[in-house]
Amino acid sequence: MERDRWYKDMVFYQIWPRSFCDGNGDGIGDLWGVLGKLDYIKSLGVTGIWFSPLYPSPNADFGYDISNYCDINPEYGTLEVFDEVVAAAHARGLKVVMDLVINHTSSEHPWFKQGREDPLSRYHDYYFWRKGRVGLDGGMNPPNNWDSLFEGEAWEYDEMLEEYYLHVFAKNQPDLDMSNPEVRDEVKKIMRFWLDRGVDGFREDVITFISKADGLPKDRLGMPGARGMRFYSNGPHVQEYLSGFKSEVLDGYDCMTIGEAPMLPPKKALRYIAEGEDQTLDMMFTFDHMQADCLFTEYVPLPFSLRKLKDAFGRWQRTLDGKAWNALYLENHDHPRVISRYGNEAFRVESGKMLAVCYLFQKGTPFVYQGQEIGMVNTHFATIDELPDVSAHNQYRRMREQGKTDDGAMVVINKAARDNARTPMQWNGDTFAGFSTAEPWLPVNPNHIGVNVEAEEADPTSVLAFYRRAIELRRKLPVVRDGAYHEYKRMSENLYFYGRESEKSQILVMCSFANHDVPFRVPGGYNLSWGVLALSNYAPESRADDRRDGYMVLRPYETRVYVFGEDADLV
Repeated sequence: MERDRWYKDMVFYQIWPRSFCDGNGDGIGDLWGVLGKLDYIKSLGVTGIWFSPLYPSPNADFGYDISNYCDINPEYGTLEVFDEVVAAAHARGLKVVMDLVINHTSSEHPWFKQGREDPLSRYHDYYFWRKGRVGLDGGMNPPNNWDSLFEGEAWEYDEMLEEYYLHVFAKNQPDLDMSNPEVRDEVKKIMRFWLDRGVDGFREDVITFISKADGLPKDRLGMPGARGMRFYSNGPHVQEYLSGFKSEVLDGYDCMTIGEAPMLPPKKALRYIAEGEDQTLDMMFTFDHMQADCLFTEYVPLPFSLRKLKDAFGRWQRTLDGKAWNALYLENHDHPRVISRYGNEAFRVESGKMLAVCYLFQKGTPFVYQGQEIGMVNTHFATIDELPDVSAHNQYRRMREQGKTDDGAMVVINKAARDNARTPMQWNGDTFAGFSTAEPWLPVNPNHIGVNVEAEEADPTSVLAFYRRAIELRRKLPVVRDGAYHEYKRMSENLYFYGRESEKSQILVMCSFANHDVPFRVPGGYNLSWGVLALSNYAPESRADDRRDGYMVLRPYETRVYVFGEDADLV
């Protein structure tokens, strides 16, 4: 089947189910809550939903440790309720994408439990079980020196079997051995199960990790905390495995796939997403632009660099142009809130709107994370015990072992923890933010009294109202889908300017990342008097622009979108 590329005209909304909306009053978000909010989601102007994992899970990593791939977590509902959600979404013109996590399972998955109980079982070979190495002191050491990205060593010793198993993430997330064709057959069954239920595609979690280097060699060059990554990130057989999934399953459905690829540069991403016979994924989620204020991870913070952000955006826009399609995002379940990182909480409304514009008008398919559209920000956790995320706890432990005080470690945790993005969605100013009638599984941000959907629905100048206008404008303008990307003022640490240009239309996007006025000259080739100011995050002009010589001033975190040519008639 020649698959349609409908995803190029989409805007997706990501739902992290546990924190979106509680429909049955137990303090945990669920599918009944989603059902009640589909009209709200539709009102944003989005055309698709991406669900973070809905599968049964012990929640060691809140759904990314799956114990059954072909069912719904009872906390969230049932398969029947899921079917109802899919049907109701489709009735509203919303596509539905599932999260597919196949690099690892939960240690509670029947495959792992059976393989542990019976080493002669075929399920033992679904995972990386290995004997240890005898050390110089005569003691037993792991098979190699690889690190877990979540906690300590990447190997966990099993006393019953006297073997180690590999876990690149938490010890409760043993890695699947995708070199085993039986494992790949299981993945194909899982894909068919959900596609046959009407799902429109998959976001494939850490998909470039699914192939490990032959022999699992010791890493003599890797940095502590990430040793081994070079032997499984963009591994040797990833494309081979993905090609099999595509030809044997995906090509039989009108669906799309998005691969998550940590640390993968755009030139290497083309291996998977370049359009043509060898394409195995439709889009790729990268992390480059999420490192503008850190070194590889938010737990190694650096001062925010706009140039670093622009370089990352531009690199992907230019490399993929005419060859592949971008996936665009600024927030998801794995990162702290972007206003608290790249914006300014003192200018929450202004910077929240500006950040929306800075990525929504790039070339690609945008994803909006729940709460992003109302300008949610980081919260404050008083102690590490208030955070459920396994990654936060292990980072806290490492910092304490390195000599940081509790207060010092919590400063980093409050800036970097993923739980900042996982606090309950703020629907109104009630005690539990309208998320639930019971105490939520994770406390709501105290700022929900003023920052919530109900309040913003009543305010035409709100972040929510702005997102709706921005998404509507993006979908109106053909130049946003097809125009080339050109960046201006690349050396500026205050201004991000880019144009999107087709034969008959242009847009100019202006974004200030400064907390003060910034004077500038309009980029050459653009006469603003010939265009239409289609979008701005400030009230009508309070300062006259000197259009004669192109001199202007952008106010703190101001953004503007000007449209020129034929597309101006659509504004």
